[in-house]
Amino acid sequence: MNVTIYHNPACGTSRNTLALIRHAGIEPSVIEYLQTPPSRDTLKTMIADAGLSVREAIREKGTPFAELGLDNPALTDEQLLDAMLEHPILINRPFVVTPLGTRLSRPSERVLEILPETFTGPFVKEDGEQVLDAEGKRLG
Repeated sequence: MNVTIYHNPACGTSRNTLALIRHAGIEPSVIEYLQTPPSRDTLKTMIADAGLSVREAIREKGTPFAELGLDNPALTDEQLLDAMLEHPILINRPFVVTPLGTRLSRPSERVLEILPETFTGPFVKEDGEQVLDAEGKRLG
């Protein structure tokens, strides 16, 4: 299965998402989007395919969101996309693209919605939260 993750290795949610993909037996294409941001068209497509608005795809915490005045409701989607492309840290993460769909995997287990059920054994996130049981079935 062809899977792409727009990844930030400094982000625990992104690391957990990548680990879940690998736990499914898939080695994804890993794009560290801070070094290699998606194109405008790719970003727009990912946001739309994930069922999000551009505003829902912006990361506020730990970014220049406030200082750039991006909370201004008068800003258009195109203006917000401009900011995200100029400052990729504003792109919320991790986006994952598979043949089964696209998700902003926050929380990380959202990625399970677009992966085949090929999990074997349990999976525990970095913080100790168990996501999959001993048979590889989703908890909760």
